[in-house]
Amino acid sequence: MSKRETGRYVTISTVGEKCRAFIPHPLNPKPSINWSAELREGFDNALLAIGRLDGFSNLLPDPYLYNYIYVRKEAVLSSQIEGTQSSLSDLLQHESGHIPNVPLDDVKEVSNYVAALDYSINEVRKGMPVSLRLMRDAHRILLQGGRGSSKSPGEFRSSQNWIGGTRPGNAAHVPPPPTELINCLGDLEKFINDVPERTPALLKAGLAHAQFETIHPFLDGNGRIGRLLITLMLLSDRILTEPMLYLSLYFKQNRQEYYERLQKVRTDGDWEGWLGYFAKAVAYTSEQAVATAKSLSKIMESDKSALREKKYSSSLLIVLDSLSKKVICDAAALIRSTSISKPTVYSALRQLTELGIVSEETVDQQGKMFVYSKYMQILNDELG
Repeated sequence: MSKRETGRYVTISTVGEKCRAFIPHPLNPKPSINWSAELREGFDNALLAIGRLDGFSNLLPDPYLYNYIYVRKEAVLSSQIEGTQSSLSDLLQHESGHIPNVPLDDVKEVSNYVAALDYSINEVRKGMPVSLRLMRDAHRILLQGGRGSSKSPGEFRSSQNWIGGTRPGNAAHVPPPPTELINCLGDLEKFINDVPERTPALLKAGLAHAQFETIHPFLDGNGRIGRLLITLMLLSDRILTEPMLYLSLYFKQNRQEYYERLQKVRTDGDWEGWLGYFAKAVAYTSEQAVATAKSLSKIMESDKSALREKKYSSSLLIVLDSLSKKVICDAAALIRSTSISKPTVYSALRQLTELGIVSEETVDQQGKMFVYSKYMQILNDELG
């Protein structure tokens, strides 16, 4: 297939040198996408996988439990792509008021991303469109405090940035200059909201993510906001009813191809190559999400059944159920969440630990944390 022009270059001067910045054409691509049999099959498989995930999510006895974990898993993975060292365990310890054994700034960045995810998902569920306002609000929350506070939280950039390389002159990609930013973003916002014409939801999410990363509208946090947009668009278009699809795991495992596919869109107009990669990411991630949720449900039911069969006190079931909602927490949190007396909670934790269902960790001077071990093992295996 011949090259497709997806934008134009302008010569700019920044940080003391001239370079060429890329201004993408508005979506949809022209000429339109070449739907080969392979690409069509990839999108069909992705849509089937999303359908299975969404159907499974509607059968879950407690969707909140899985959403709680999936949001945090995505925050860890998406932040790891940007170089943070925080694990899921570190994040959960931090949220419980304890101090994990990693740089605090790393954990705060992940915690901020959880807050940005929660806020954005709630706003979309209340009917707010996926818009520039929502992007800025999520970005403001993402970069509040810590290392990101000097990178204009909640504001589109007013200076030039670049991707790859040590300077604009040797960068892999130089996004649009600030003078072109609002036009590019305005066109993207219209496309996301089906103006002037409707685009199928999954195709729209794939195209819009790539366009957002090409525009790179913020000084920092573009990757995380761009990945968040995928889930928000699928929720907004009702392809998903629960926010259980996050592509960071696939993007992390196939990072080099991710960057190469995006760059090929800019240099060669290869939208088909990017969309094929995107469809594989969606299908794989949907299947993994179903498999993980099934594994977690199976473990929970197995442990509860074993406790009932051996006629353990109901307090063990209550404590285990509460712990499953947080995966890791301290005894004080379990006392608050169960409304069971302190001695009873400690007795239940001791018995669950002796049975090998729960493990305890000493993480800081504030005391012990209790972990639903099998849950954490499955989540850590998936995180890689």
